[in-house]
Amino acid sequence: MEKVATLLAKHFKKWGISDVFGIPGKAVVPLILEITDQDINFVTSKHECGAGYQAAGFALLSQKIGVAVGTSGPGGTNLITAAGQAKASHLPILIITGHPSIKDTGKALSQDATAFGTDIVEMFKPVTKFSARVERGDQVESYFQHALEKALTGSKGPVHLSIPADVLIEEVHPFEMDLPEPQHVISTRLEEVIELLNDAQKPVLFLGKGVHSSKAYEEVRQVAEYWDIPVMTTPGGKGSFISNHHLSLGAFGLGGRDEAHDYTEHGIDLMVVIGSKLSDMSLAGLQKNQYPEKVIHFDYDQTFIGKSINVPTLFISGDIKANLNIILENINRRENQSSNYISAKHEKSMNEIGIENGIYMSSKSAIEIMNEVLPEDTIIFGDDGSHTFYAIQSYDIKKPGTFFFDDVFGAMGHAIGYSIGAKLASPSKKIACLTGDGCLLMHGSEISTAVSSNSSVIFIVLNNSGLDMVDKGMKVNIGKSVGTTFDPPVDIYQYAQSMGATAFKARTSNQLSDALHTALVINETSVIEVIVDNNEIPPTMRRG
Repeated sequence: MEKVATLLAKHFKKWGISDVFGIPGKAVVPLILEITDQDINFVTSKHECGAGYQAAGFALLSQKIGVAVGTSGPGGTNLITAAGQAKASHLPILIITGHPSIKDTGKALSQDATAFGTDIVEMFKPVTKFSARVERGDQVESYFQHALEKALTGSKGPVHLSIPADVLIEEVHPFEMDLPEPQHVISTRLEEVIELLNDAQKPVLFLGKGVHSSKAYEEVRQVAEYWDIPVMTTPGGKGSFISNHHLSLGAFGLGGRDEAHDYTEHGIDLMVVIGSKLSDMSLAGLQKNQYPEKVIHFDYDQTFIGKSINVPTLFISGDIKANLNIILENINRRENQSSNYISAKHEKSMNEIGIENGIYMSSKSAIEIMNEVLPEDTIIFGDDGSHTFYAIQSYDIKKPGTFFFDDVFGAMGHAIGYSIGAKLASPSKKIACLTGDGCLLMHGSEISTAVSSNSSVIFIVLNNSGLDMVDKGMKVNIGKSVGTTFDPPVDIYQYAQSMGATAFKARTSNQLSDALHTALVINETSVIEVIVDNNEIPPTMRRG
């Protein structure tokens, strides 16, 4: 017989999970002790939401399941936003929360996590693929298996188990469980895809973050090159196709490039959407008269198929990578044809880049310095704000799978935690987080977690003294803004220093370049505050 907490921790060790993220609390202490007894690193986050973000970043780069632990009551509710973000990002994380005592349920309990207090299980259901309370030790194996299957099969995502403290220490018969092998669903309509692609006169590939989820980078490139199809990405699909490829149009939608929008203005007969819900961010700037004649839509989920672009749509369900591989195996070779469209490198004049006066620099020029200095294999996590939309427009992707951004849930500050978890999952990789002062004020305390866990993430913080994206949106659309500026502005340099990070402040291109070069070699948690022009108009004005 073994304790439930012991069995859970042994499985984490068996699956190669090196780090578990969370904050201790009485209801989950038995599990945390067993985790450390298995020589698994328990990373003490500064907020449970940050722990959930860190688990998601760990899952993304490790290709394993991430684990986050929070105590009962507020420890659980603090993880709900992280679950919503992981669901939007299709990342498999297991969230375990506590409850004081299942035997005493119905009595007055502090931080009660049942219907007699705050029903954590019900609260997690809308933002997870599975949420359940384990009320007896003999339920653990079955519930554990259900949770893992939901997290790791089909469209991956977060799951939640509430396990009371007395159940964690209950002794049960030992069991062993392997992580479920993904079962790749193959569409029966792939021949129709080939026919439509063969007949298309002016097609376009439109890549979403589902390409990241399936790691279908090479398959997408081969399809684009075989049929000579120009490629554009959604904001969330940024990073799935290299920028200097002759078929690359860059990003479309919010933060999109002129090349991509110009291409859609001259008539498209076939749009091949791969791994995107086609949200309002993705379609910003696409007018009805620019809709394609037909759409092929690759995705796991049929919910939004044909809803955003109401034209004849061929839905290809199942795993993107597996379906594209079948197409590539079965296509009949044809003579190479030269494309009618070749994307041009966007030359930037100093006027386009923006001003630099020694007091502040432009956000555009900050992205250009990142282009010049950061190695091609640097993995960047973009936070939700105008800072990342500058990068969506102008940052060059040299290798697929090196840029991640969420354009669906959009939780400010999530990239801070994602980058920390990713660094712990892959210590040898160069990890950078592009964030803003608004995001940092939400979850900047996790920089302390990065320092204490020896995560040498480079945090690049564009400080424009406010919530820039909403500020400019309000001013453009209603003529004024309210509640969007910080007075006084936060001093990020001092804030970072207070948590033990190596801090830099940059007001010019040279200062930013020097700071990045230094951060790349010192192998420490680094925070680079970039003072940018708060009157600069971000590339987010296409959406009303």
